[in-house]
Amino acid sequence: MVVNSLSFLWFFIVVFLVYYLPVISQRKNLQNIWILITSYFFYGFVDWKMLPLLFCITFVFYLLGAWLKASMNRNESKKASRITTLGVVLGVGLLLYFKYLNFFADSFASLLQAIGLRASWSTLNIVLPIGVSFFTFKLISYVIEIHREKIQPADNFIEFATYIAFFPTILSGPIDRPNTFLPQLRKNHNFDYNLAVDGCQQILWGIFTKMVIADTIALITTEAWTNYADKDASYLIYAALLSPVQVYADFDGYSNMAIGVGKLLGFSVTKNFNHPLLARNVSEYWRRWHMSLTSWITDYVFMPLNIAFRNLATLGLFLAIAINLVVIGLWHGANWTYAVFGLYHSLLFIPLLCFGSFGRNKKLKEGKLGLPLMKDLAMMILTYVFVAFGQIIFFAKDVPSISSFISTVANGSWNCSFLFDISTIVPLPMAIFLFCMDWISRKKEFAIQRSSLIYTNKTINILILDLFIALAISFFGYNGQGSFIYFNF
Repeated sequence: MVVNSLSFLWFFIVVFLVYYLPVISQRKNLQNIWILITSYFFYGFVDWKMLPLLFCITFVFYLLGAWLKASMNRNESKKASRITTLGVVLGVGLLLYFKYLNFFADSFASLLQAIGLRASWSTLNIVLPIGVSFFTFKLISYVIEIHREKIQPADNFIEFATYIAFFPTILSGPIDRPNTFLPQLRKNHNFDYNLAVDGCQQILWGIFTKMVIADTIALITTEAWTNYADKDASYLIYAALLSPVQVYADFDGYSNMAIGVGKLLGFSVTKNFNHPLLARNVSEYWRRWHMSLTSWITDYVFMPLNIAFRNLATLGLFLAIAINLVVIGLWHGANWTYAVFGLYHSLLFIPLLCFGSFGRNKKLKEGKLGLPLMKDLAMMILTYVFVAFGQIIFFAKDVPSISSFISTVANGSWNCSFLFDISTIVPLPMAIFLFCMDWISRKKEFAIQRSSLIYTNKTINILILDLFIALAISFFGYNGQGSFIYFNF
């Protein structure tokens, strides 16, 4: 049951109607209980065998939070530090066990085989709980923020469990911090017409970018990644250049749907993207891309490392960046390609560090006719090309496949006849359209967000755009690429 399916629509209609019943909406505890029940039903519908794990780990961290606060109130700082460390170790251990133990066991077995020895175990076949990368980070940040005295522990278990299992975000983010989400559970939510309309607009835009843009481009990129040995160089380059738009449209599409559903229930869900196609260098790209993850890793990994390595000056800063990005890469899954992906992106920071432009955030300015300045546009295109090359690494099956793909491109033929096929060329204007929408709406939360609900000529134009988007969804929708990319992580 994914958020762009009819089954989710019927599920959400029931959730919405009950949530705003007068007997429910006037009491926050009842609203939280209802959201918790429906969140566990939603998660169980996707992966019911992992429901006990979700409940047990949530309960353990709830107790850890209360224990940690009690220790801090008694000024037992060493004990509080040990409890926090225990929470972090439990969270990281959960990830290591379910997400990486198979990988490390198989890698070690391969190493033994390479030196003439034989491992005494077979593949462990540990099942990966869906959404574990997302809710584990919520759990870890909860104990860290209590220890930093940025938040108070949840008042009751229902409140905390609702935060962890909140159904719009549990499968694929965004990763809400307890600082911003828990306070929203401490009040009842009445229906807000303006917020609901804004949420519906955001859901519509999310469905469009996912089902029309991402899924259409996926027909090309999937073919390129799986059968690259049989493709000519021009097709592979074309697919690689389209892949950043595909991933962005897919994941931002889900994020917009999740945020929009949250708005319909009265919640403010963390913004996950800030028009990354407009990034002019890799540093700016990571500030705009998957912001809930990058900010989490930056706060809890990069900042401590940067302080630890400060005596190494620029080298220390680069090491902190490299480790940070390798961690982000490996967060995506148990494959050395993700580590190489993170390392590749860290190398792109070297020019920024050498020329002292790391961390600068110059405001985008308009040129003639409202277009980007030529210098900014050139930097956007260059950054996009670097990101596109990184997608080759990201989608590779294994490390040897990276060099094999590049070798195929370098030694392949250049036959551009595929560009005369309508099904192949259509994704190109779609990608250009998304870039243009990012530029036009760069000051908005999402592309078709209304600045006002008063019906003016501008609003009529937006309604016409809504109609166009709805027609495009009905025409292009469900072309066989229904699942979201980040459900795999």
